[in-house]
Amino acid sequence: MLAALWLMAKGYRILGFRLRTPHGEIDLLALRGPVLAVVEVKRRRTLEEARLAVSLDQRRRLIRAATAVAGSRRALHGRRIRLDLFALAPGARPCHIADAWVDVTGQGFTP
Repeated sequence: MLAALWLMAKGYRILGFRLRTPHGEIDLLALRGPVLAVVEVKRRRTLEEARLAVSLDQRRRLIRAATAVAGSRRALHGRRIRLDLFALAPGARPCHIADAWVDVTGQGFTP
């Protein structure tokens, strides 16, 4: 809930919580402009541990899940899908990292 409120304060529209798809679960799906943000929420001992807790396989599943959701909702067709992280750690300020695992080209993913 904290992640959703934080994103809404930043101008995102929350489209769903814990969305189950055949490809996996999306913690938060949010829209801001042309970007469809797939937000993985992780709580670990440190913010860096939270970032590292999402494997490459999990990121691939998230992209497949987001592509399926975007394909099933006409209003989401053609949106740029971005993988974000909302990291939580004891004693640390919550951290939203847009494009948390952007590839070396710096380009996003559009289905």
